[in-house]
Amino acid sequence: MKPADSKRKAFFTSIFLRLSVTLQTTFLWSSKRLPSRLTLVLGLATLIAAFGSSFQYGYNVAAINSPAQFMKTFYNKTYYERNNGYMDEFALTLLWSVSVSMFPFGGFVGSLMVGPLVNNFGRKGTLLFNNIFSIVPAVLMGCSKVAGSFEMIILSRLLVGICAGLSSNVVPMYLGELAPKNLRGGLGVVPQLFITIGILVAQIFGLRSLLASEEALKRLRGWDDVGPEMEEIRQEDEAERAVGFVSVLKLFRMRSLRWQVISVIVLMGGQQLSGVNAIYYYADQIYLSAGVKENDVQYVTVGTGAVNVLMTVCAVFVVELLGRRFLLLLGFSVCFTACCVLTAALALQDTISWMPYVSIACIIAYVVGHALGPSPVPAVLITETFLQSSRPAAFMVGGSVHWLSNFTVGLIFPFVQVGLGAYSFVIFGVICLLTTIYTFLVVPETKAKTFIEINQIFTKMNKVSEVHREKEELEEFPPSPRGQ
Repeated sequence: MKPADSKRKAFFTSIFLRLSVTLQTTFLWSSKRLPSRLTLVLGLATLIAAFGSSFQYGYNVAAINSPAQFMKTFYNKTYYERNNGYMDEFALTLLWSVSVSMFPFGGFVGSLMVGPLVNNFGRKGTLLFNNIFSIVPAVLMGCSKVAGSFEMIILSRLLVGICAGLSSNVVPMYLGELAPKNLRGGLGVVPQLFITIGILVAQIFGLRSLLASEEALKRLRGWDDVGPEMEEIRQEDEAERAVGFVSVLKLFRMRSLRWQVISVIVLMGGQQLSGVNAIYYYADQIYLSAGVKENDVQYVTVGTGAVNVLMTVCAVFVVELLGRRFLLLLGFSVCFTACCVLTAALALQDTISWMPYVSIACIIAYVVGHALGPSPVPAVLITETFLQSSRPAAFMVGGSVHWLSNFTVGLIFPFVQVGLGAYSFVIFGVICLLTTIYTFLVVPETKAKTFIEINQIFTKMNKVSEVHREKEELEEFPPSPRGQ
């Protein structure tokens, strides 16, 4: 890129990051505690928390896609200036894969930080602290061109990954605990909505014609009668006090949480290993291999991002109507079907003239399916299937699986694509199928149920008859002072 274009891109990126940080910091300091209707305060808390954190996650997932060729050129030019020679193709591909995968690896590191930070600083304090990992990489990325250092880009990807790892776990936890049970699913999907908006904005900024070329519970609820919800909170609090915060190691040892933990691992692993980020990281290459003209790829990619946002908006409204389990089954089934048809279409695209259009339709269908269920629902389920004492540790486990899987896909998919070609998506299709089967057999519906009711469902699944409070999370909650 020319210095002027590089500075322009860094300027716009910094503006977005600083705006989100400013809005988030201002509102989180002013929002108070505790919200069956959507009040203004609850709505603002949801929007600001999601925009300040989840938007950046989505933006950084896709920001590296469209400018890929220009950045590879920058890598090679920098290497030449240092060593008087260019990198071979394998070394360049490996360096680029590391650049892409540093983001999910940072997300894994951030996930490991969730428990300690949340337990020490609280949900809101952790989100405020997380702004550090937003500001520093913005500065590094903006200075990388002037410094002639692709290492700064890689480091910034790592740091912004830590930011995403923290926010992708803490924001759903924060909003899930903030929302009443009849809005918990819808508000829990809002962070995923802002992730998709961030992806779309990054794709728009990546258009070559723009930048990617050388050119208070009562206050929240809105009414005074919050007694029943306060009672549920009190009971959860008593459970928390009885066992203290549950560590990750203890989480795996607790029989009463066995199926919850397994479900978190399967759903988070299935979410990422199903191949969704392979599409976002390498969308341009996929469309090119599907036969889309080089000049048209950028517009198809933006269109895909727009579909992703639209379907996630739909998920916000239908998650309470159709339920979490149904959306997971529907979403993974659609993704499985899309992967199977896409494999056949890619294999036949050189022999049948209209097959490239089938490939594009399959990718869009995949995005629709993933946006409805696999993308937004697993984080909602983590909030709903664990109590306060074990919730931070559960998000650490889920976040770690999420980001390790993300890292794996980002690192190895370019080589898988080279090695398997048209059959790359067979692997993702198998994972979608296995996750669908597991969801059908194991995952219960949690729609419109309290945390206590959900906990009792898993108590039966785990076959726990008696639970000692000093060793396990409470099987049954203590009676309230009213004898309820």
